Order: sequence, then structure tokens, then C-alpha cells
Amino acid sequence: MAFRFPLKQSLAVILTAMAALPTPSALAANVYGEQLEGFQYPYPLEHFNFSSQQQPLSMGYMDVKPAQQANGQTVVLLHGKNFCGATWEDTIKALSQQGYRVIAPDQIGFCSSTKPANYQYSFQQLALNTHQLLAHLGVAKAVIIGHSTGGMLATRYALMYPQQTQKLVLVNPIGLEDWKAKGAPWRSVDQWYQRELKLSAAGIKKYEQTTYYSGQWKPEYDKWVDMLAGLNSGPGHKKVAWNSALIYDMIFTQPVYYEFKDLKVPTTLMIGTADTTAIGSDIAPAAVKAQLGHYNVLGKQVTKMIPEAHLIEFPGMGHAPQMEEPQKFNQTLISDLARPL
Repeated sequence: MAFRFPLKQSLAVILTAMAALPTPSALAANVYGEQLEGFQYPYPLEHFNFSSQQQPLSMGYMDVKPAQQANGQTVVLLHGKNFCGATWEDTIKALSQQGYRVIAPDQIGFCSSTKPANYQYSFQQLALNTHQLLAHLGVAKAVIIGHSTGGMLATRYALMYPQQTQKLVLVNPIGLEDWKAKGAPWRSVDQWYQRELKLSAAGIKKYEQTTYYSGQWKPEYDKWVDMLAGLNSGPGHKKVAWNSALIYDMIFTQPVYYEFKDLKVPTTLMIGTADTTAIGSDIAPAAVKAQLGHYNVLGKQVTKMIPEAHLIEFPGMGHAPQMEEPQKFNQTLISDLARPL
């Protein structure tokens, strides 16, 4: 027996059903493999195979030779939590044109590298992995540049390997404060995992627009949303989310804040002052949240903690100045690297 609905009612049912569907912006345009297979890196992607914690691992990296006459220096670019080596694309090009050899790895648990089922994450372990990669590539000394979570890693690397660190550059590093000491709530790894399973392209874009790009958006940012959303919605979805949860726990529970005073290498902080990134601020009480993530203040405070550190500020820029205004950022970086040590 057929049921017939009045036209107006039928349209209402259809429109309600359509409204419940994810919008195109909430879906990844592409789906990528567990190690970001299918995503196009800006330069040839290689892999460093090694053993760590009783298991074989593979670390993706780009090793870009100087486009102009080599100046004899190597720069290592360390990506952030929601970034990959590929997100350094513009900076790699600018540095290689100035004669630098540029190495941009993907850390274990991220992007084109292995997502272990079990791994004891620590910044010391990631620093050791990076050090082993550089030894494999014959690099004895390098400029270490870290962005966001990569800034925490770069700090740890410079503390562990000061003789191999020519200079340290921290680009909007997180960890300029100890969030848990300021009252940000702790999440269990299981809670982080459930949070990470829910990531969508729409959520990623909203967060990046607010935090990375000072509320602005340009078409060239779309591919970085696609990169993350495609990785998180791919066949490695659960392993990607689990490793992400373990990494967030590392970030929250292993501050480098108290050791900035112990750095013994030339250090520059490059800070977009509109950045508000703070792990745990999304679930913090209002009074605690109000005290977190003030990069316009944190940059100045930490510069005073690091012996003879140099501060460069980008007024009004967000968490990723190298992506928000790459030309301005790269010119500033190249000028800073040319300063006498």
C-alpha cells in the first residue's frame, strides 16, 4: 500500500533529512593512508628505517639540497602537532634558495611516519630519533627550527645535543607556560582518544582559522585542512587517533618550561602575538582559561629566561606565521640566521 504525503510535508521531510547530512566542508575531499599515502609532498619524500622500543619504525623526511650555491649550513625544520614536514613548504624553498640544505622530518606518530600500536612518547625519545636521522644523513651540526609542538621538541633537542645545535629558533612554540600548573584540567589518554576520533574537516578549519590565521582564511590554507582531515578519515583512522592521544598526553605532562634557563645555544623566538594556543584551555574553567595562551606576554617572558635570547614579534599574527604570511616570515628568518652568533 502506498502512502502519499502532501507536497509541502514531503519537502519538509526531505529538507530535514538533508540538514542532518554533513556539509561538504565537513568532509575530507581526499582520504589518505595511515602514513599519509596519496598526499603530495612538495619535495621527494624519503624514509629512515630504524628500531626503537623493540619495534621497526619508519620516519618520513625531506632532504632538500641548496637551490643556489651551498653555504655549508643545514637547517632542520620540526613540525607541530597538527602539522607535517610538508607544511614548511614555503620556508624550505626560501632557505634552499639561500644556499641552505634543509631537512624536514615527520616525527614518529605523525604524517608519513609509522603509527605504532604502542609507544612510550617523550620529547627525549623524539629528539633521539631526530638525532639518529641526522647522523644517518651525515649532519654533525645544524640550525634547529621548531614550530608549535616542534618548538618543545627543538628545545629538548638543544638541551640534549648542544654541541650539535648551531642555533635554536622557536616559532610560536607551545610550552611557554606549564598549563597544568596553571590549573588546566588533565585528560586521560582514553579521553584524548575519544576526542581525536571525532575530528572533521569542518572542525579543523574552524580551529585553524581562529588560532593559526587570526580569523582570516586564504584558499592556500585549504590543502592543510585536507591533509589532516584526509589522514584522520583514512584507513588508519583509529591508529592515527590513538597516537595523537598519546602525543597530547606527552605535550601536557612533559613541560620544557622549567629548563629554558638551561639552554646554552644561541636562541631566537619568533612570535605571532595574536596566538592563543594552550593545551587544555578548551575544558578549563573560565578563570583559568583567561590566564592561558597570551603569546604577546609569554614571548617576552620566556625570552628573558633564555640566556641572551633574541625576540622577534609579528604583531597581530597567529599560531603559524610561516603559513599565514610566508614571505614576511621567511625574509625575517633569513635575516635572523645571517646575524652573527
